Amino acid sequence: MKKQSSGLRNIALILAITGALGGNALALEAGDAAAGAKVFAKCRACHSTVAADGNKVGPNLHGVVGRKTGAVEGFNYSDAMKAAGESGAVWDEATIEKYMRDPKGFIPKNKMAFVGLKKDSEIANLIAYLKEEGAK
Repeated sequence: MKKQSSGLRNIALILAITGALGGNALALEAGDAAAGAKVFAKCRACHSTVAADGNKVGPNLHGVVGRKTGAVEGFNYSDAMKAAGESGAVWDEATIEKYMRDPKGFIPKNKMAFVGLKKDSEIANLIAYLKEEGAK
């Protein structure tokens, strides 16, 4: 019973977070995909953007922009990330921005160990890179 109540709390939190994104996401300037490739070097130990590579320690990020959270087949997501996806959360630019600023604060109890990016330019460049790689 306690686990179900905790799951419902997580879903309510995720819905509140994703609902807050509507007009509150900071407006980032357009990023540079080439510069984003350099930022992605920080992510490469755990993630790939090449579809054929499959999952690593983290899920494959090919096509992540526009994808429902917690939706890569074969990856063992945390309950929190699964709940986010089940609540309708999608990895759009605003969601990626918020998540990359503070992964544990944005989706508490997710498995990602990375503490996040603080510079707007790095986040914008990373998003541009993920969009470009997802289109390949």
